[in-house]
Amino acid sequence: MRSRLLELIYPRKCVFCMRLLAREETDLCMQCRTRLPYCAGKQRSIPYSAGSAAVFYYEGDVREAVLRYKFGGQMQYAHAFGRLVAMQVREHLPEFDLICHVPVSRARRRERGYDQAECLAGAVGAELGMRPRRILIKKRNNPAQSGIPTPEQRRANVLGVYEVRDHAAVQGKKILLIDDVTTTGATLSECCRTLLDAGAAQIFCAVLAQAHRNEEQVRT
Repeated sequence: MRSRLLELIYPRKCVFCMRLLAREETDLCMQCRTRLPYCAGKQRSIPYSAGSAAVFYYEGDVREAVLRYKFGGQMQYAHAFGRLVAMQVREHLPEFDLICHVPVSRARRRERGYDQAECLAGAVGAELGMRPRRILIKKRNNPAQSGIPTPEQRRANVLGVYEVRDHAAVQGKKILLIDDVTTTGATLSECCRTLLDAGAAQIFCAVLAQAHRNEEQVRT
């Protein structure tokens, strides 16, 4: 009865199109399961990574859902997004030793009230039976990548921004690095480089959404 009452007060909606879900549907409605822009295995090559996985292209309802998640306080989306990312990880990536995420700065976390990539990593870890570790920290609150026009400028913007909290924790480890969106791959690449410099063996990247190769200037 309590479950039925909660559904009446807070009806379950598709995280992408916001339609009410049928009783047999979970996270996504049937229409979105068939019409969303899936990557279909066409993952971006991330410098310094040993492999990557993405669920969607960053456009349409996927983009709008990510914006609600990052800037609209919809933290509960992490559960649905995490299940989707975990499915891609199982299908496309080899085994790894630990999970971590691309962190936001302290200032950005205070502003939003949460770190969306950390929430996503927690949901992915729950699906894979592995508790994520807070391995990386962001040393300074650099300008958002979304406001920087060229790939070269984006790479320069994140250079030296991240550091590893505990080098011993990553020595010889194969690491799964989680983020919500990648466009040019500059942020993921810099995090991979930082982890490898600290002694990690291999880095695999997994994201919910990536830009089309010819649309790398998509604003996030």
